[in-house]
Amino acid sequence: MNFNIDSGKLLYALGVVFAAAALVYFVRDVVFGLSITVKAVLLFVAFVVFFLGGVSVDRDVLDVVSFALAGVAYVVFVGYVVLRYAPDESRIFMLLAISAGLFVTLGYLLRERNLEISGRTATAVVVALLLVSTVLVGADALGGDVTYDLQTESSVTVDPAGDGPPGGYVERQLPVGTLTATNDFVFTRALSFPQLRGCLVGVEDVPHNDVWVAYEFPSYERPSTIAGGTTRSFAVEASIPVDVNATDSRTYAIERGSDCTVERASPTLLLSVEDESRRD
Repeated sequence: MNFNIDSGKLLYALGVVFAAAALVYFVRDVVFGLSITVKAVLLFVAFVVFFLGGVSVDRDVLDVVSFALAGVAYVVFVGYVVLRYAPDESRIFMLLAISAGLFVTLGYLLRERNLEISGRTATAVVVALLLVSTVLVGADALGGDVTYDLQTESSVTVDPAGDGPPGGYVERQLPVGTLTATNDFVFTRALSFPQLRGCLVGVEDVPHNDVWVAYEFPSYERPSTIAGGTTRSFAVEASIPVDVNATDSRTYAIERGSDCTVERASPTLLLSVEDESRRD
């Protein structure tokens, strides 16, 4: 059976597929550590560069491949902007409408007006865009990342359970501190909350010494970005086990630390941040 497959076009198609995968991987914030702003700019630059390549290259199929790469870059750009900046419905509609108008206009110019750009002009524009991109990436790298600061309460008091299974324990979720995220640079960056850990020391009448510690978000949605030059604070809560047979309140001092084998004369809740634990 002869499918009459053009091997050259097949390789071009595979190249477009892998380029799309590379762009999607790029925006997943797992490599390079760039800010959201710079990543969005680089995606748009990639769209412009590929489009210029398609207009200026006068070779069979290669121009189509370049236009396909430009389209993929633009789709990833729009998806990234929508996911990361979370615009409202009206802005999303405007973005999609403008994108539709942009591509219809470009298609009209190519087919009806025979849009042409010389190789020299295209090269000059590409070089200028690459220089601008390099400056942005350099500024992004020097601008620093988001910093996180955990401020804890001095103590927390746990009231008696009041009810629960006989001879058992219940978890009391109580505020124990605040995590502050600060972005001192001008670009929007991704929020990557450090993992919190907790344990109880200085007590022997609890079923386990590890404590579940988590962030409390007012809207019940975990925020993923922080704008440039802003500070955001998030409450930290701990679930502390309480004996249902206990009749008196118990006060836990709150300290920073990750060594749950230490001894304390009084009940103590130790809190640590993931990065701090790695340095111990």
